[in-house]
Amino acid sequence: MEVIQDNAAMLSNYEVFSLLQDIQHGKSQEKPGKHQEQLSTIVYETTKHLGNTTCVHQTPEVIQNFMEALKPYKLTKAEKLQLLNHRPVSAVEIQLIVEESEERLTEEQIEELLLVVEKYLPGGEQEEEVGEEYQQMEYH
Repeated sequence: MEVIQDNAAMLSNYEVFSLLQDIQHGKSQEKPGKHQEQLSTIVYETTKHLGNTTCVHQTPEVIQNFMEALKPYKLTKAEKLQLLNHRPVSAVEIQLIVEESEERLTEEQIEELLLVVEKYLPGGEQEEEVGEEYQQMEYH
Protein backbone atom coordinates (compact mmCIF):
# COMPACT_ATOMS: atom_id res chain seq x y z
CA MET A 1 0.00 0.00 0.00
CA GLU A 2 1.27 3.46 -0.88
CA VAL A 3 0.16 6.79 0.57
CA ILE A 4 -0.70 8.98 -2.40
CA GLN A 5 -1.71 12.19 -0.64
CA ASP A 6 -0.52 12.40 2.97
CA ASN A 7 -2.85 14.30 5.32
CA ALA A 8 -5.28 15.37 2.59
CA ALA A 9 -7.88 16.26 5.22
CA MET A 10 -8.46 15.90 8.91
CA LEU A 11 -11.76 14.34 9.87
CA SER A 12 -13.74 14.79 13.04
CA ASN A 13 -14.99 11.81 15.00
CA TYR A 14 -18.49 12.71 13.81
CA GLU A 15 -17.44 12.51 10.14
CA VAL A 16 -15.70 9.16 10.64
CA PHE A 17 -18.67 7.82 12.61
CA SER A 18 -21.11 8.88 9.86
CA LEU A 19 -18.96 7.38 7.12
CA LEU A 20 -18.60 4.07 8.96
CA GLN A 21 -22.33 3.91 9.62
CA ASP A 22 -22.93 4.38 5.89
CA ILE A 23 -20.51 1.54 5.16
CA GLN A 24 -22.25 -0.69 7.71
CA HIS A 25 -25.64 -0.01 6.17
CA GLY A 26 -24.42 -0.66 2.64
CA LYS A 27 -24.56 2.97 1.49
CA SER A 28 -20.91 3.17 0.49
CA GLN A 29 -19.80 2.76 -3.08
CA GLU A 30 -17.00 0.36 -2.13
CA LYS A 31 -17.04 -2.95 -3.97
CA PRO A 32 -16.44 -6.11 -1.94
CA GLY A 33 -12.82 -7.15 -2.17
CA LYS A 34 -10.40 -9.67 -0.80
CA HIS A 35 -9.97 -7.67 2.44
CA GLN A 36 -13.70 -7.34 3.14
CA GLU A 37 -13.58 -9.35 6.38
CA GLN A 38 -10.83 -7.17 7.86
CA LEU A 39 -12.66 -4.03 6.73
CA SER A 40 -15.86 -5.26 8.37
CA THR A 41 -14.02 -5.85 11.65
CA ILE A 42 -12.39 -2.42 11.53
CA VAL A 43 -15.71 -0.74 10.72
CA TYR A 44 -17.48 -2.62 13.52
CA GLU A 45 -14.85 -1.95 16.19
CA THR A 46 -14.38 1.71 15.27
CA THR A 47 -18.12 2.34 15.12
CA LYS A 48 -18.53 0.63 18.49
CA HIS A 49 -15.82 2.86 20.00
CA LEU A 50 -17.14 6.10 18.49
CA GLY A 51 -20.66 5.15 19.57
CA ASN A 52 -19.44 5.56 23.15
CA THR A 53 -18.29 9.15 22.58
CA THR A 54 -20.12 12.44 22.38
CA CYS A 55 -19.78 12.57 18.59
CA VAL A 56 -23.09 10.69 18.37
CA HIS A 57 -24.78 13.92 19.53
CA GLN A 58 -23.09 16.09 16.91
CA THR A 59 -24.57 17.30 13.65
CA PRO A 60 -23.12 19.40 10.85
CA GLU A 61 -24.95 22.42 12.32
CA VAL A 62 -23.52 21.80 15.79
CA ILE A 63 -20.01 21.56 14.34
CA GLN A 64 -20.47 24.71 12.24
CA ASN A 65 -21.74 26.72 15.21
CA PHE A 66 -18.90 25.46 17.39
CA MET A 67 -16.26 26.39 14.80
CA GLU A 68 -17.77 29.87 14.45
CA ALA A 69 -17.64 30.33 18.22
CA LEU A 70 -13.93 29.41 18.23
CA LYS A 71 -12.88 32.09 15.70
CA PRO A 72 -11.89 34.76 18.27
CA TYR A 73 -9.32 32.44 19.86
CA LYS A 74 -7.04 32.08 16.83
CA LEU A 75 -6.61 28.33 17.21
CA THR A 76 -5.11 26.07 14.57
CA LYS A 77 -7.30 23.66 12.60
CA ALA A 78 -5.80 20.75 14.51
CA GLU A 79 -6.52 22.40 17.88
CA LYS A 80 -10.13 23.09 16.89
CA LEU A 81 -10.53 19.51 15.76
CA GLN A 82 -9.12 18.19 19.02
CA LEU A 83 -11.48 20.41 21.01
CA LEU A 84 -14.37 19.09 18.93
CA ASN A 85 -13.34 15.44 19.27
CA HIS A 86 -12.32 15.43 22.93
CA ARG A 87 -14.83 17.91 24.39
CA PRO A 88 -12.56 19.08 27.24
CA VAL A 89 -14.13 19.88 30.59
CA SER A 90 -11.15 21.32 32.48
CA ALA A 91 -8.48 23.97 32.01
CA VAL A 92 -5.80 21.27 32.13
CA GLU A 93 -7.35 19.52 29.14
CA ILE A 94 -7.41 22.80 27.19
CA GLN A 95 -3.75 23.37 28.04
CA LEU A 96 -2.91 19.89 26.74
CA ILE A 97 -4.75 20.51 23.48
CA VAL A 98 -3.67 24.09 22.72
CA GLU A 99 0.03 24.31 21.99
CA GLU A 100 1.83 26.98 24.05
CA SER A 101 -1.49 27.83 25.69
CA GLU A 102 0.22 29.77 28.50
CA GLU A 103 1.53 32.30 25.97
CA ARG A 104 -1.46 32.30 23.63
CA LEU A 105 -4.42 32.26 26.02
CA THR A 106 -5.23 34.04 29.25
CA GLU A 107 -6.90 32.22 32.12
CA GLU A 108 -10.13 34.04 31.25
CA GLN A 109 -9.91 32.84 27.65
CA ILE A 110 -9.41 29.27 28.81
CA GLU A 111 -12.52 29.56 30.99
CA GLU A 112 -14.38 31.09 28.03
CA LEU A 113 -13.30 28.15 25.85
CA LEU A 114 -14.69 25.73 28.42
CA LEU A 115 -17.99 27.61 28.32
CA VAL A 116 -18.01 27.50 24.50
CA VAL A 117 -17.44 23.74 24.60
CA GLU A 118 -20.21 23.30 27.16
CA LYS A 119 -22.62 25.54 25.24
CA TYR A 120 -22.08 24.26 21.70
CA LEU A 121 -21.09 20.60 22.07
CA PRO A 122 -23.80 18.32 23.40
CA GLY A 123 -22.75 15.37 25.51
CA GLY A 124 -20.99 15.67 28.80
CA GLU A 125 -23.32 14.19 31.37
CA GLN A 126 -25.10 12.20 28.66
CA GLU A 127 -21.91 10.46 27.49
CA GLU A 128 -22.23 7.45 29.79
CA GLU A 129 -25.90 6.96 28.91
CA VAL A 130 -25.14 7.13 25.18
CA GLY A 131 -22.45 4.49 25.46
CA GLU A 132 -24.85 2.12 27.16
CA GLU A 133 -27.63 2.82 24.63
CA TYR A 134 -25.35 2.38 21.64
CA GLN A 135 -23.94 -0.91 22.91
CA GLN A 136 -27.48 -2.25 23.09
CA MET A 137 -28.12 -1.41 19.43
CA GLU A 138 -27.95 -4.26 16.98
CA TYR A 139 -25.25 -4.30 14.29
CA HIS A 140 -26.11 -5.44 10.79
